[in-house]
Amino acid sequence: MIDICLFGAGMIGAVHAGNVRRHPRARLKYVVDPNAEAATRIAAATGAEVTDVETALTDPAIRGVIIASATRTHADLSIAAAQSGKAIFCEKPIDMDIARTDACLAVIRETGALFQIGFNRRFDPSFAALKQRILDGEIGAVEQVVITSRDPEPEAEAAVAAGGGLYREMTIHDFDMARHMLGEEPVELFAAGACLIQPYFARHGDVDSAMFILRTESGKLCHINNSARAVYGYDQRVEVHGSGGMLSAGNRRPTSVELSSAAAVSRDKPLHFFIERYQESYFAELDHFLDCIETGTQPSVGTEDGRRAMLMCEAAKVSAVSGRFEPLGF
Repeated sequence: MIDICLFGAGMIGAVHAGNVRRHPRARLKYVVDPNAEAATRIAAATGAEVTDVETALTDPAIRGVIIASATRTHADLSIAAAQSGKAIFCEKPIDMDIARTDACLAVIRETGALFQIGFNRRFDPSFAALKQRILDGEIGAVEQVVITSRDPEPEAEAAVAAGGGLYREMTIHDFDMARHMLGEEPVELFAAGACLIQPYFARHGDVDSAMFILRTESGKLCHINNSARAVYGYDQRVEVHGSGGMLSAGNRRPTSVELSSAAAVSRDKPLHFFIERYQESYFAELDHFLDCIETGTQPSVGTEDGRRAMLMCEAAKVSAVSGRFEPLGF
């Protein structure tokens, strides 16, 4: 059994805790969170112990940590875990600031720590199968990628005020998927954002609707569209067009039952939100993390993936103001 410590007992922390509890090769030994009630709730459900950062990181039995705490703590906890010789799984982003991100990643490199960033969509069965079929040459050379990502409803104003904005909180996943599906690094990015849903996004310097165009050196194109509201459910689709055809992965639904009547043809709405939609991918990314701990190999999605996605977020912010394509400069 691989003993794990969880930092962060919020919504995503609870997802990770449940997956560790269900995994046959892992055991959740510690939960660390300043919210004692939340930490105790997860500990009671998993058989873990509530403790502090120092106790967890000095325990030689702990081989890996899952950092699912507030974003402002990610870099410091990653540095401390790396210096303590622990394998690290860190939710995105590593930090809101690129300089802090780079400082953290410098320590990761110096210590040789195993580090996985939480881009769970790469582990979604449908998206992973789509990527493999691209690699198998089923659609020839990739020419265009289209990514749709829309939340079912906007966050409350308090969450918007405290968060990192749509680009860093939402689009960062789509930027990673774009890099993954294009198979070639984008070299420039254009962004356009608007407030069409709730005025409080604008009050906090954010947007609730956005579109992006990415272009690679060879001319491959990617279009990403985001919205904080989709009244029909969590809209998550990827389409890849190539010289020999197209591959697409659509929304997941509660059932595949379809009603055909004289009035209409109807079926279930997409699954409501990310916990339901990406349940399998969260478990699969944990399985990959444990594989890497056991084999001593670096994860397939790591430090540079986290850094490049953040650079794309920063370029998007600049482009949305300048109205021009912005270079990415990886």
